[in-house]
Amino acid sequence: MERGNFVDYIRVFCHSGNGGVGSSHFARTKFNPMAGPDGGDGGRGGHIILKGNAQLWTLLHLRYYKNVLAEDGTNGSKNKCTGADGKDIIIEVPLGTIARDEETGETEVEILEDGQEVIWLKGGRGGG
Repeated sequence: MERGNFVDYIRVFCHSGNGGVGSSHFARTKFNPMAGPDGGDGGRGGHIILKGNAQLWTLLHLRYYKNVLAEDGTNGSKNKCTGADGKDIIIEVPLGTIARDEETGETEVEILEDGQEVIWLKGGRGGG
């Protein structure tokens, strides 16, 4: 086997999504010009999720996947419409994978079971 076919250590920049901004809309109708606030909440930002897969044995598929950026939540709008949540990103990794913080070296997540899903980075809350 060639040396480049097995990758057991990679560095990936991950950023979870920001929450959407809430709307400060005030209702104005023909018969009730002072109806009050009717703005909606902002949507939640996308999570970065690690999922264990027993069929994988290397991190080779993530070799050129250096920046993992989850979507932001959308803003709220009038008529109490809540913004959409950002799309979550699921990264499949082999069993025994350990995710560490690069600056501190602290172990954040360890995947040990097939199908195990762990939210590595939580998305931001939507505004109210």
